[in-house]
Amino acid sequence: MGGRTDPLHGDPVHGAGLGLRRAFAAAAAEQPPAEVDFWEIAPENWIGVGGRWGRLLRGLTERFPFVCHGLSLSIGSPAPLDLDFVRKIKDFLDEHRIRAYTEHLSFCSDDGHLYDLMPIPFTDEAVAHVVRRIRHVQDILERRIALENVSYYAAPGQRLSELEFIDAVLREADCDLLLDVNNIHVNSINHGYDANAFLDGLPGERVLYGHIAGHDEEAPDLRVDTHGADVIEPVWGLLERAYRRFGVFPTLLERDFNIPPLEQLTQEVRRISALQAEHRPRNANARRGRLAYA
Repeated sequence: MGGRTDPLHGDPVHGAGLGLRRAFAAAAAEQPPAEVDFWEIAPENWIGVGGRWGRLLRGLTERFPFVCHGLSLSIGSPAPLDLDFVRKIKDFLDEHRIRAYTEHLSFCSDDGHLYDLMPIPFTDEAVAHVVRRIRHVQDILERRIALENVSYYAAPGQRLSELEFIDAVLREADCDLLLDVNNIHVNSINHGYDANAFLDGLPGERVLYGHIAGHDEEAPDLRVDTHGADVIEPVWGLLERAYRRFGVFPTLLERDFNIPPLEQLTQEVRRISALQAEHRPRNANARRGRLAYA
C-alpha cells in the first residue's frame, strides 16, 4: 500500500482527541469543546443509524475531523474475514470522510461472535495469518490501517515476544500502529515486564496516533483495561516518554464506563494538549520517519 497522501484516505488528525460517546454526543454537538481537536468513533455503533442520531453524527463529521476505531474486524480470527462487513466499513469511511481507520491486534470471533478481545498466539504462523488478512482488508478499503497494541491476560502457545510479534505484523503487512500507552502499563503489571523498555522497543516511525485511558486495579499484580476511570500518573508518564522517544503524535482519550460530564473529560484532554506543547520541538516540522501531525 502507498503512503497517506489522499486527504480522504488516511491523512492523520492533529492534537488531542476524545472518543465520542452517546452519553455526551448531544452536548458535544450543541457546544463543541474547544479542547478537542478530533473525535473517534467505533463504526459498528453508527453504521446504518438514521433519525436523530444519524443527523447528529452527520453534523459533527461535516464540521470536525474524525477517526474510526473498530471493534469487530477480528483480524486474528481463524474464521474467514467478513468481507461484506469490510465493504460496509469502507462505505462508512468514505461517506463521513473519516481520516483514519484503526482496529485491535486481536480477534473477537470464530464460529460466532465472542464479545471480547482475545489474544492472538505470538507465533510465526500467526504473523503470516494476520499479515495476509491485513493486506486483504487494506486492499478492499483502499487505505492503510493501524492496529492497536492490545491488553491481554494470557499468552497461549507463545513462541515470540509480544514486541517481536507486533513488529513482525506491522512490518510485513506494511500497516501502522495505534499506540495505546495504557495497554503497555496494564500488560507490564500483568505479565511482569518493564513498561519503559517495551515502549522503547516499538517501531515509533509507524505510530499513526495514540490512545490513553484509565483502568481498574483488581490486585497488586492484576490490572483490567476498562476505560472506566481517570488516567493514572504512571500512564501519563509513559505518554511523556513516548513523545520524547518518537516525537509528538496525535493522542486521544478513551472513556467507555463511569463516564463523567463532558467538562470533566475535557480536563484530561487539556492535559494531553499541555504535554504535546511541552514536548513539541520549536524548530522542527517533522518527527522521525513522518510529518509531525500533532
